[in-house]
Amino acid sequence: MAATHLSSSSSLEKTHLVSPYPSQNLVSFSPKTLQNPFFSPKPSCSQSLSQTQKTFLKLSSKNPISDLISFEHNPSKPFIRSDDDDKPREECGVVGIYGDPEAAKLSYLALHALQHRGQEGAGIVSVNNDKLQSITGVGLVSEVFNESKLGQLPGDSAIGHVRYSTAGSSMLKNVQPFVAGYRFGSVGVAHNGNLVNYRSLRATLEDKGSIFNTSSDTEVVLHLIATSKVRPFFLRIVEACEQLKGAYSMVFITEDKLVAVRDPYGFRPLVMGKRSNGAIVFASETCALDLIEATYEREVNPGEVLVVDKSGVKSLCLLSHKEQKSCIFEHIYFSLPSSVVFGRSVYESRHAFGQILATEAAVDCDVVIAVPDSGVVAALGYSEKAGVPFQQGLIRSHYVGRTFIEPSQKIRDFGVKLKLAPVRAVLEGKRVVVVDDSIVRGTTSSKIVRMIKESGAKEVHMRIASPPIIGSCYYGVDTPSSEELISNRMSVEEVREFIGSDSLAFLPLKSLKKLLGHESPNYCYACFSGEYPVLPNEVMVKRVGNFVDDGLHGSLESIDGGWVTAAKNLTGGKLNGPRSVPLSSS
Repeated sequence: MAATHLSSSSSLEKTHLVSPYPSQNLVSFSPKTLQNPFFSPKPSCSQSLSQTQKTFLKLSSKNPISDLISFEHNPSKPFIRSDDDDKPREECGVVGIYGDPEAAKLSYLALHALQHRGQEGAGIVSVNNDKLQSITGVGLVSEVFNESKLGQLPGDSAIGHVRYSTAGSSMLKNVQPFVAGYRFGSVGVAHNGNLVNYRSLRATLEDKGSIFNTSSDTEVVLHLIATSKVRPFFLRIVEACEQLKGAYSMVFITEDKLVAVRDPYGFRPLVMGKRSNGAIVFASETCALDLIEATYEREVNPGEVLVVDKSGVKSLCLLSHKEQKSCIFEHIYFSLPSSVVFGRSVYESRHAFGQILATEAAVDCDVVIAVPDSGVVAALGYSEKAGVPFQQGLIRSHYVGRTFIEPSQKIRDFGVKLKLAPVRAVLEGKRVVVVDDSIVRGTTSSKIVRMIKESGAKEVHMRIASPPIIGSCYYGVDTPSSEELISNRMSVEEVREFIGSDSLAFLPLKSLKKLLGHESPNYCYACFSGEYPVLPNEVMVKRVGNFVDDGLHGSLESIDGGWVTAAKNLTGGKLNGPRSVPLSSS
């Protein structure tokens, strides 16, 4: 295998070429509302709570995957992360295009549309003259790519990936798509999801001589493909996926094929579209199809393997199909409101969530505002149902990066104030309903409530367009460990006291399922109920803030040091944490 660096940059980036050969007072509440365990009014408004080198890695001959990754590291750019962005994180988005002469440029545009799914790494792999060419880097899509770099990715097929780094600094070596050579050619892969049996698969492969260069579970898939003995190639993917447990929506690229596959439960989204010139497009969300003018065809079905080549699109194999368990948080937070995900409009879902809150947790108020941007559509639904005007009480700055310098003289709630600015003219003297999509650790919510009250609001009533989060996600969402989830440790009233609002109400799980109707069994609610469709046997989740790996010098031991073992009391598909919040609605 020959590897050639096509370009270099001062930014964190890797370029790769692989040959295919062997190679307040509450005025009125109904009794039903007051009995609702998802609703917590404040008995008195008198108290206000203040809360407190460039390196090339050559694998040994024992490893069936060779010439895996080359990359560059710039230690002069320290990464400072604020803990104020207290939200679950979708770890990535994928795109695949076959049959368009500008496949790489279209992938670039599609990744722009998927930028909300990951902001810390991006990459594209294209095929030209039977060679897979790759450019990946740390940063936003617009920071990683420019006209010159896209010019180095010719060809009529490509795959792309945007990534959210789940620990410390962005780990360059984990930025996808991954490209690998094996004895029959080369393959690239981009993966959205998380494998719950990654550790055991990796250990088995290492026992057989495989050597790993990354801490990503996606690399396991490449090793499984490379060590498979079945033919043709797409059957290697099928055989590899049969050994995987957990969530995976993946696109693969070879010298002559584009392959899309989705796990049997359909945890993460993946859709197929077609451009007017006949090019086939796969993407995590329909918003990516819209930008590049591809017509939405359908979802990739759970358990389906779609193979695209010169002969067309074939659904050649279905993996063992389980009961569908798509991630409900795609509709609550991750996806863009303009997308259609799992066959439902995200906008309509969030609008309905707000209407439910206005019906089941009404409160006398003067104005409805949202925590932008993810709370806006639910706030509009609340406003419409309650007959109370919606206004922009918080203005979000879209120019704040993930790195900033804090003044030596401490400014309270500095991180939140950088991102959100209260509008005193909207808030002063008003009873305010604030709609947000979720509460994770509660730190950001408490700062937002305090900021609104300091702007003169008479009352602040928080309405959350999701049920309380009591469990960590193991299927491709970065959530804190269970002991850090505030709703797993506190009752709704205790959470209300912690954030300092005059009342607090969550979207009841029962009402959420009722809204979904006959589709309700097709969704995963594990983060709200603790009941996991696929038991996380290797129950490891990231603990916030205690693991930093720059992607070059970290070891497996340091990675293990950044994980905590979740409770292993597994009964009937339920992972019991330290505490459960009642999830029944009166």
